[in-house]
Amino acid sequence: MTATPGDQLAPRQLAEAYLDALARADLAAMLALFSEAALVHSPLYGPTPARQFYPALFGDTSQSLLTLLGVTHGAKADGTPLVSIWFHFDWRLPSGRPAPFDVVDVLELTTDGRIAALHIVYDTADVRPAFEQDTGKLSWPGDGRTGPADGEQA
Repeated sequence: MTATPGDQLAPRQLAEAYLDALARADLAAMLALFSEAALVHSPLYGPTPARQFYPALFGDTSQSLLTLLGVTHGAKADGTPLVSIWFHFDWRLPSGRPAPFDVVDVLELTTDGRIAALHIVYDTADVRPAFEQDTGKLSWPGDGRTGPADGEQA
């Protein structure tokens, strides 16, 4: 399922379109779901514009096997529509090394139904070291630092 400008997808349809684009590493289909200025908040990559995040993620992925576990919808305290997608991400790094995890992606939507912000929530304890070893990249530490603290291993 591909979104086109002006589409208003139901939460389940949005979740399916999102997971389909993610599984196929289809950049055009993925970015069609997002507003122009959308920001992705990732525990590995940090806050990144969607137009930069997905090329980086797809470049760091050899395969994505996704299992939808649930979809919820509601609103933020300010009324902004939310859709949450709970799924199992059997992520394969560039070498084929497995880095699986369960994740909830929380999508903040614009008035026209596009994703304005995406918040990725999962435990990175097992994934972070595999990602850093496999890609040779430091992941985002999440505390404002740009790399490991003095005396800390990367």
